[in-house]
Amino acid sequence: HVEIFGTDEQWKASTGPIQMSEIYQGEIYDARLERQDWTRSDYEVHDWQSVRLFDTPPVQLIAPAGPPVRRIEEIRPIEILRTPNGDVVFDLGQNMVGWVKLTVDANGAPAGQRIVLRHAEVLDADGNLYTDNLRAAKQQVEYILDGTERGTVFEPHFTFHGFRYVAIDGYPGDLTVDDVAGVVVHSNMQVTGEFETSDARLNQLQRNILWGQKGNFLDVPTDCPQRDERLGWTGDAQVFCRTATFNMQVAPFFTKWLGDLSADQAPNGSIPPFVPDYRANDGQGMGATGWADAGVIIPWTIYLAYGDERILLDQYESMQAWVKYMHGRAGEDLVWTGDFHYGDWLAYATTDPGYPGATTDTDGIATAFFAHSTGLLAKIARVLGRMAEADEYEALRARIVEAYQREFVTVTGRVAENTQTAYVLALQFDLLPESLRPIAAQRLVDDIRSRGNHLTTGFLGTPYLNHVLTRFGYVDVAYDLLLQDTYPSWLYPVTQGATTIWERWDGRRPDGSFQSAEMNSFNHYAYGAVGDWMYQTVAGLDTDSSGAGYKHVKIHPHPGGNLTYAGAAFDSMYGHTESRWDYGNDGFTLRVTIPANTTATVRLPNAANREITESGLPVEQAAGVTSVEVEERDIVIGIGSGQYTFLTRN
Repeated sequence: HVEIFGTDEQWKASTGPIQMSEIYQGEIYDARLERQDWTRSDYEVHDWQSVRLFDTPPVQLIAPAGPPVRRIEEIRPIEILRTPNGDVVFDLGQNMVGWVKLTVDANGAPAGQRIVLRHAEVLDADGNLYTDNLRAAKQQVEYILDGTERGTVFEPHFTFHGFRYVAIDGYPGDLTVDDVAGVVVHSNMQVTGEFETSDARLNQLQRNILWGQKGNFLDVPTDCPQRDERLGWTGDAQVFCRTATFNMQVAPFFTKWLGDLSADQAPNGSIPPFVPDYRANDGQGMGATGWADAGVIIPWTIYLAYGDERILLDQYESMQAWVKYMHGRAGEDLVWTGDFHYGDWLAYATTDPGYPGATTDTDGIATAFFAHSTGLLAKIARVLGRMAEADEYEALRARIVEAYQREFVTVTGRVAENTQTAYVLALQFDLLPESLRPIAAQRLVDDIRSRGNHLTTGFLGTPYLNHVLTRFGYVDVAYDLLLQDTYPSWLYPVTQGATTIWERWDGRRPDGSFQSAEMNSFNHYAYGAVGDWMYQTVAGLDTDSSGAGYKHVKIHPHPGGNLTYAGAAFDSMYGHTESRWDYGNDGFTLRVTIPANTTATVRLPNAANREITESGLPVEQAAGVTSVEVEERDIVIGIGSGQYTFLTRN
């Protein structure tokens, strides 16, 4: 027996205490309008109105596909401040996303008195609440007393804020830290990664990256959680995706979002700059290079991290459509020119203080990503067993590379525009002839050195910068960039007390002034993309693409930067995996954990011609070791599952 209960004209409706509630502006809650016991079956609704009937919208309702947004934890304030403006401000100690849980006592105040909560990420140079960077968003909650509150716990209902500081105005009495809590919310994803070193600044950087991910993974991967934007920008998501896979279990999260991306993809194959695309199909920013390429890069990244081919199969037609679109825009000469692109967004060297695009030629960037996505699609086709299509995409990529070299590379290895990002993309995507790659890498290093070991890259160049330097033998330069603490750098915000990743390298300058309030989020994960290099290179923990999903693990640490120890742990689909190294009196120790049903290749740096043991035994005699080889100055060891302690003696 099945009974269906639905709403009809017999239902009644009325207003209640929630006068306004939405994500940007906040909430107004009037406790005087609360209706006691309205959920009881015997509640009298004599003053309620009949509902209005309307036709069901022509949409298909489906069950939620991604992880739900949950309240994850609560944070208590670390300090109560009295600002120069006279505001009472609670410092939660962490730039977070969620809302404030407030305990309210009327303390004799009359009904109708307003308590106002104003939220901000930072304080200005004078110590006052800074909200200019919120633009049109208020991030404000009002609670109107009914005069009877005693220990009443209030939380807003349909809003969230990005904030560390909350000013509370109009409270009738004194508040303590026990009366205020920050409720942290994000999509319900398991934390899977852990990274730590002997440098406390790097450990704080890792915490900032993780908190930036928490704050911006609310059902969609947003750019920022506080101002009047909070959109699922595709470029931000694709540059950060690999780092995200280390920190948290994001496969269901991105699988759902990629389905949204496919649904928003235009018939011509172009992809919007943010997903979901709320606009009325005005087409602005459609097909922007590095942004729309999320449609190819993210499925491949999720496959590498989790080893599930289904995401490649599900997104394959979407990826094909995007590559076909780029091919059409590039034309017969395969050089993509003339279209609008965001470029190397928010690079340190901008063409105009008010314009966030970068000096790197967008035509060169567009052609580079055209080649990159086409090459990835060839790999994806092979994984899916579509060999003929793989051959076609490989041939197309080869022709694009030839076109790129013809248009953007000189015979001496100079890349057009001569910027760090131009060299990074050309080297990362293998767009240069083999003979010119060392020359281009040296040009990149020379530029970095000429700037006092500072980067100038933006959203598209930064994720690959340290990977390129490491690949071409300049891991020392990569460490110099990582450990640089004057701006622009990853650690500069850490020196300024940041607890999340900033949108801009100079969001807050050393003199306390701010970048333009028009675009200056203090919780923007894109530059946190360095996190994957920290896991893969500093700690040395990665998966092999031939054994995607950590079926075959690569352990290859690159000690440097005067670090005395570093390590990472990761819970893959197979189990717990670790790589931790340190320098001691006996030498270099590397501790490795490999889960069941997997194998690993361990590379011990600079270990050739030195004594190596595993748990006290000569490495060749150790249980679980399947091979030992010498490659240049390193020792490469094959192992099965288990726990290992390798010692390279001094």
